[in-house]
Amino acid sequence: MARILTIEPLTQAAFAPFGTVIEADPASMRLINGGTTERFHALGAADVIGDGARVIINIFRGQPRSFPYKLNMMERHPLGSQSFSPLSSGGWLAVVAPDEGGKPGLPRVFLATGGQGVNYGRNVWHHPLMSVDTVSDFLVVDRDGPGNNLEEVFYDEPFVIPYPF
Repeated sequence: MARILTIEPLTQAAFAPFGTVIEADPASMRLINGGTTERFHALGAADVIGDGARVIINIFRGQPRSFPYKLNMMERHPLGSQSFSPLSSGGWLAVVAPDEGGKPGLPRVFLATGGQGVNYGRNVWHHPLMSVDTVSDFLVVDRDGPGNNLEEVFYDEPFVIPYPF
């Protein structure tokens, strides 16, 4: 029998065990440049470890997924955090799972608006980028350098993510 996952709105409180939500939160805003620019300060922090590691900035172009979507794998990056900030206004899904003995547990699915990004903490299980209705570009900040920074685990039975809209 299919295990259907519930889609939750992306909030800082709900997402906190997995990282931070990147959004224009008025609580973090301060004016700079003579009052002409609103700076939303310290919304997340890159966390990289390992000799020769460095923080890099990328653009990822995500192809839209088909729904219902069968989720059968998760990945994590033990040597660095990874942030995704959309460069378009469409919604997208952030899928994460708690660690259970070195493997991903029950996935949680968060619906992010086009104005929300996430910073997955180092070693947090997550699904690769999930654009919904259209090809979407994301500004991605993550780790580059030597060492194995990717672990993938496949579930014995897939979970199902319904269409989010």
